[in-house]
Amino acid sequence: MTDTKQTITLVLGASENPGRTSYTAIKQLLKSGYKVIAVGAKKGMVHDIEITTEHPKNENIDTVTLYIRPEIQNKMLSEIIELKPRRIIFNPGTENELLENEAIRQGILCERACTLVLLSLQQY
Repeated sequence: MTDTKQTITLVLGASENPGRTSYTAIKQLLKSGYKVIAVGAKKGMVHDIEITTEHPKNENIDTVTLYIRPEIQNKMLSEIIELKPRRIIFNPGTENELLENEAIRQGILCERACTLVLLSLQQY
């Protein structure tokens, strides 16, 4: 199991709207001890985490968890791959064979799963 204190998760599609799943994911990741970087369409805040509109550079991203449609993912495919995360989680509705195939070619683990379920089962 990965040491959560050193693990950074990028939430792509972050929202400060409490009704959005990405908002809940940020809260639960923080509660479980993970460091979070949040990128969304609009700037905002979720607790103490700033939502930025810019992709992080030179961060040690362990996991990218997706909350954006495949069409949007395709526009930022190279930026996602360049992060060289250990894994990408395709939450329900974000499945994308183009990104998944490229990630696998680059040695990135891909999971079609739900971040919230993985956290609740302590299998994140």
